[in-house]
Amino acid sequence: MQLGAFVAYWPWFTYDEQVALARQADRLGYDSVWVAEGYGQEAVAILGALSAVTERIRLGSGILQIPARQPAAAATAAATLDRISGGRLLLGLGLSGPQVSEGWYGVPFTSPLRRTREYIEIIRAACSGERLSYAGQEWTIPTQDGLGLGKPLKMLGGGPVQDRIPIYLGVTGPKTVEQCGEIADGWFPFLLSPEHAEMVTAPLLRGLERAGRDRSAMTIAAAVPVAVDADVRVARDLVRPLLAFYLGGMGSKERNFYAELAVRYGHGASARECQDRFLAGDRRGAGAALTDDLIDLVAIAATPATLEKKVARFADAGVDTLVVVPFGDRPAVLDTLAQVMA
Repeated sequence: MQLGAFVAYWPWFTYDEQVALARQADRLGYDSVWVAEGYGQEAVAILGALSAVTERIRLGSGILQIPARQPAAAATAAATLDRISGGRLLLGLGLSGPQVSEGWYGVPFTSPLRRTREYIEIIRAACSGERLSYAGQEWTIPTQDGLGLGKPLKMLGGGPVQDRIPIYLGVTGPKTVEQCGEIADGWFPFLLSPEHAEMVTAPLLRGLERAGRDRSAMTIAAAVPVAVDADVRVARDLVRPLLAFYLGGMGSKERNFYAELAVRYGHGASARECQDRFLAGDRRGAGAALTDDLIDLVAIAATPATLEKKVARFADAGVDTLVVVPFGDRPAVLDTLAQVMA
């Protein structure tokens, strides 16, 4: 199992922390560093900055949001990042959720499977060096609207360094995970429970089988909050706010993919109480509603003595890259994990 570092987005990590942690992970031999995108921080700019201060580590978008960009714009961004980094880009994509897609980007959250498939097909076509022409249900390029002067164009500047930029999907539901197995190179899950690995990866394996691919064609890069302290209760409290934000506030009461995942894990009561408190404005109470069992299921809240065993759970569950979201003394967490993996 490889190690990745997740430097997320503001306000969870400052820009200075993102740069420092990326450089540290590069020195420590981490495989990849990942940057998220939200309605505040744009990931392409941060990845460009990190490409200039790192030498070897691969640069992952975890994730670029599909409603934020037209597919050809995403292809241009990917090719640019791949070129300026010397071929180090891992392109993570995702649809976000209805609340952000419709409330921030103004894009209807409709036909998610078709939109994702067409988006990826257009990106790959645009990066191939051929003239871009696509006739889909979500996108038609050149468009048939407007002045009628559009013509198929090909990417200027030589395109990406890699012959095929690896595309990861940050998806959660069974249908979207199954599609990931069909069309993507990697899966970027958050809140993956090793104890439920067979259940959550079953759709991925079905998708791979349907596409005639084997498991080696897919990289599972799981983003996992990690905190280490002599007192496990302190470690749990360090990861609690982030988990509460996703389980409680990342979506509406009716549609929160992470809360729905917790329900599938058998921890619906804790997740729903967290959600109720968060949506009522009680963030501290939302975090307190998360049980120790639920936290230990989806995060690594460890003492120095238990860290290695908790990391091994994810390797045993088939995770190829443990993408660490460090909390507490963040540089110390990256150092300690590098030592454990060594």
